[in-house]
Amino acid sequence: MPAESGQGRATQTWALRIVEWAVVVLVVSAGVVPTALADSSTPRLAAYYDRFLAVCAGAAYEWTGDDKPKQVLRDVVQVGVGENESYALTGDERVHAWSSDARQTVVLLEGVKSFAAGSTGVLAIKADASLWRVERGGSLASGRGQTVMTPVAKNVKAASVGDGTNYYVTEDGNLFALGNAHRGQYGDGRLDGTATYVRVATGARDIKSHTGHAILLNDRGEVQGTGGNIYGPLGRHGLGDKAVRWGLILSGATDIATGASHSLAIRADQSLWIWGRNESPDPRSVLANVIGVAAGLDTSIALTQDGVLWQWRTGARPRRIFDCVP
Repeated sequence: MPAESGQGRATQTWALRIVEWAVVVLVVSAGVVPTALADSSTPRLAAYYDRFLAVCAGAAYEWTGDDKPKQVLRDVVQVGVGENESYALTGDERVHAWSSDARQTVVLLEGVKSFAAGSTGVLAIKADASLWRVERGGSLASGRGQTVMTPVAKNVKAASVGDGTNYYVTEDGNLFALGNAHRGQYGDGRLDGTATYVRVATGARDIKSHTGHAILLNDRGEVQGTGGNIYGPLGRHGLGDKAVRWGLILSGATDIATGASHSLAIRADQSLWIWGRNESPDPRSVLANVIGVAAGLDTSIALTQDGVLWQWRTGARPRRIFDCVP
């Protein structure tokens, strides 16, 4: 069975955002609506279905499926990957995007501290903690198009672009959501989406989202989830259908990641825990000494403290694929 699909994926248009702020339009020489996914616990790893990126010794490595990672870009501090496009934040605070050839990159935005991206656009956090939504028109191949940047919020420390629902966390721990709610993605009981961001949780440290579901990490180290849960990415909370309110999955966590139908968490002792499709709905320990993890369709990648990069499918054991120095 395929993974759950967000309603109106890739075609959803949000008619109303933060109306009191202006829209800034930058016309540049290339154009594509980039799609990547912030499904990782670390800026050094990214996954989207069967496409992956990792940062090793300041260089970005890219691969698909079981292929060998290949270096594509240098001076990289964060990566992101989507169905057809890849992203890299370089040391000069620029977000680059490319499709099949990293030698033909497009600079999307400058002055960026970190970013999140997915099927409904890109969210970028600048050095002043302001959050911006970045959209493009056209295609990378066309050489023409627009970059549209819309201010979203201030004092933001984390953001996630899901499959039809976007989220951000403010510095005081408030979690806001906008987009689809039919699978319970807001976690506040509603099933109808809103036209503007609304607060849906408090005490949040981080947020990750994917195909109709989201998991958050709160300031007590608890992993909570909401949304679609046919295959168990939310553990036993709403298992078999959906959860419409945030529910506890795991305690003692420091980092989180989620894919199309499974999720992972790193605990304080650097043990990595996994649950979801082809796994038990109850989290199990799968790898030790982990400092970062990302999740795709049914595959996860993880980086351990000794610089080894691991990859495995759900239900299988991690295998060593690459030596990745810091």
